[in-house]
Amino acid sequence: MADSATATQPEIRPIVPHLRLGATREEDRLFGNRCTNCNTLYVGPRLYCGKCSSEGPFKEEIFGTDGEVWVWSIIHQATPYVKAPYIAAVVDLPEGVSVNTNIDGIEPEPQNLKFGMKVKMYTEIVSEDKEGNSYVAYRFRPAD
Repeated sequence: MADSATATQPEIRPIVPHLRLGATREEDRLFGNRCTNCNTLYVGPRLYCGKCSSEGPFKEEIFGTDGEVWVWSIIHQATPYVKAPYIAAVVDLPEGVSVNTNIDGIEPEPQNLKFGMKVKMYTEIVSEDKEGNSYVAYRFRPAD
């Protein structure tokens, strides 16, 4: 039996390493690193630059919540715990990087989507583990 003095409090954790959680879900942001040697920007943490092979240093960059759909696909078959159909997309961020994501807030029908569609990021708790830790994922929905 676990000693209550050594038990840890459940945490809220990002589901991917390039999501930085804020005090509220509205403050959550994607982040990346910029190589200070060649100025190349990446999503998420980096140890090496793929462009100039530098080991850095890297400067952290926080991204905004706006984006634009570059490419999308409607997925009709998924694992049992994922509701299908859903929209998988690559979204370009104004900072010059792209992220893989899902598009929510619209029916997954081709007539509802278009290349270049403006979208906005949001986050939500999507799962919980057996220790009670919650996991936050990011998604995008059409911008108003």
